[in-house]
Amino acid sequence: MRGAMRAIGAAALLATAFAAAPTAPALASDDVLKICLDEDLPPLSLHRRGAPDSGFDVALAQALAKELGRPLAIQWFESKLDEDSSPALEANALLSDGRCALLGSYALTRDSLDAPGLKTAKLPDFAGATRDDHRRRVPLGVLTASQPYVYSTLTVVLGPKAGARRITDIGDLNGLRIGIESGTLADAILMNFRGGQLIDQITHIVPGRQDLLGALEHGEFDATLLDLRRFDAYRAAHPDSRLAASGYYYPVGANRAYVGLASDAALLAAVNKALADLQAKGTIAELAHEAGLTYLPPREPIVVGDVLQQILRK
Repeated sequence: MRGAMRAIGAAALLATAFAAAPTAPALASDDVLKICLDEDLPPLSLHRRGAPDSGFDVALAQALAKELGRPLAIQWFESKLDEDSSPALEANALLSDGRCALLGSYALTRDSLDAPGLKTAKLPDFAGATRDDHRRRVPLGVLTASQPYVYSTLTVVLGPKAGARRITDIGDLNGLRIGIESGTLADAILMNFRGGQLIDQITHIVPGRQDLLGALEHGEFDATLLDLRRFDAYRAAHPDSRLAASGYYYPVGANRAYVGLASDAALLAAVNKALADLQAKGTIAELAHEAGLTYLPPREPIVVGDVLQQILRK
């Protein structure tokens, strides 16, 4: 389980909106558009052997390729973060190695486009990777992001006994039993709220060892705070769930965009135009709805700063 910290990019991802250059050279329409997507990030993207590829980012990639008049190829990868990696380094390695020209659902935080602190990085596991691919390190390039196409944040989810509770602020969780995954962004938010006001109500679980939403469903807790995307995925997998959406979204989140190499300016300019057209037609919101993703449109600031510091100041 990646946890909410990585889901909204609090630890590592930043990009700036890429301004389309009016003199950008034309793109060859017969060139395959290669897009890297995470294989296990439902309902954004999901790749399983023997099952059709699915998710909002899959549908958006198809729509984008159609707008650009190019055939599409998706390069699936699996993110397993360790001390020698990060979402930004993984994205950079995939792009710099030519595995794809764009990487989807890149969260825009302040440091995501900074020059990497390392000159090389290891590739994440990806479809078709060889033993040598797993060993080698890739010289890194400079990243640039497209304009954002969706906004991600955290939400409060309520258990069956607390479904009627009105939540307009974190403080409205007072008096409820709260379950939270240790070491996540949500954990930092709740533990630091108003100097620790909620600490005595919080029970921590270890990410990946316990099912947070399953425990909430069975009444072990009354509420939790987690990535809205994860709640969407849970509801899709459990259509009879009694968990309730509070409708409250934490005010600090991150826009998501495509990211590519800064040297590929023509492609990024074309992608920006295509995304603007798809947004204007309502296609992006429609694709999100069809994929079961709660769609929140991009918002200011386009690039979020130090998320943890913003939380600690609240």
